Amino acid sequence: MMAISEPPDGGYGWVVVMSAFFIMGLTAAVLKNFGIFFLDIQSHFGVLTSTTSWVTSTTIVMFHLGAPLASALTMHFSHRLVIVVGGLLSACGLLLASLDLGLPWLYLTMGVLQGTGIAFTWIPANSLVSHYFSRWRPIAYAAASSGECVFAVVFSPSFRWLIEAYGWQGALLVIGGLQLNLCVCGALMRPLEADDATEAPARRKVVFQFSLMGKPELLLYILYGVLAAVGFFVPPLFLVPFVSSLGTGSYWPAFLLSALALADLAGRLLCGWVANARLVRNLQLLATVVTLLGVVLLLLPVSRDYWTVLVFSALYGFLLGCAVAIHVTSIVDIVTLEGFDSGLGLFMLFRSIGGFFGPPAAGWLVDRTGDYSAAFYLSGVCLLLSAVFVGLVDRLVQRRKSSEAKVHQEVTSGKVNPRCRRLSSIRSW
Repeated sequence: MMAISEPPDGGYGWVVVMSAFFIMGLTAAVLKNFGIFFLDIQSHFGVLTSTTSWVTSTTIVMFHLGAPLASALTMHFSHRLVIVVGGLLSACGLLLASLDLGLPWLYLTMGVLQGTGIAFTWIPANSLVSHYFSRWRPIAYAAASSGECVFAVVFSPSFRWLIEAYGWQGALLVIGGLQLNLCVCGALMRPLEADDATEAPARRKVVFQFSLMGKPELLLYILYGVLAAVGFFVPPLFLVPFVSSLGTGSYWPAFLLSALALADLAGRLLCGWVANARLVRNLQLLATVVTLLGVVLLLLPVSRDYWTVLVFSALYGFLLGCAVAIHVTSIVDIVTLEGFDSGLGLFMLFRSIGGFFGPPAAGWLVDRTGDYSAAFYLSGVCLLLSAVFVGLVDRLVQRRKSSEAKVHQEVTSGKVNPRCRRLSSIRSW
């Protein structure tokens, strides 16, 4: 098991946060704005909505499937090296996609290469932020993840302009070149030093903890992740086609994504502050936010007016930001900091199921009904179901903590003999 140094809660950690900020912007914000390319790619190849959605779906699934590998490589080598490799993969994915050699070529380049590159940058960045901070972890993570929102605000109209000026192929070429900056961000990711020299060998002998799958709390949280992935990835992909179907101009859907990103930023910062202040439990807050998120998605397509859709999109963005701000750091509450890297990798691995099948399933519903509203209804139902699992996880975690507190109280009062103490400790784990 990896030896964990005491988080410094500051210092060079803020450089790590800044680097993670740019990594989130150059990966997650790009993925979130793939919807702008959707109609152009679909019309270029003359295929169905469900067929086109496999491009983004492949990116999402490789992002998630690559997470355990990224976690294992990070523990074996370093956060810095894995992020640099991920930056090269991401950039090569879009640069090669710009060659326009066919739709299967996009599955390979925009899908496999880009998705794997995102995993190799996103996972180590989040991991290192969590290791550098303890008390300020929610704030630090919210600040780092807000890079996705800030960049998305700029990328939405910029990508539309690039497509109109150079075509979608030229736009991918420019974005791929921009993603080379991920290598610079990776170079700034200095590993957290061990507490003393005797821990250095222990830090190199790392093991990915598959045994965490035996924890019912993590299993239920994974089920939440599978369902929530549909609500997180499907709406941004279909929002642009949905608004375009209302008869708006080419730039109005892009501005809608910018408004969503600004609301997303506000949600991340506010929810990060609430989580850091510990006004409510993280999992309790997450269950509430995800429930409201599902309700908003069910209501969003009801109106056919652009400004009403804008309001609901902003609400969706705000609540999505709230959920994203705490749903990764909540894994620490479930598996502790020592198991965070492995727990995050396992969570992302199984969440790929929702990310892989969600967009094509939504696309199939759109093709069958002829209405983009079906994609939002699917997302809303999945989010409402996922909130139930978060509530169950919260109850199990609270029960475990209560049991551990009771055992600790008995131990300190001298009512438990040493052997019982060991048995209780094992049972609580």
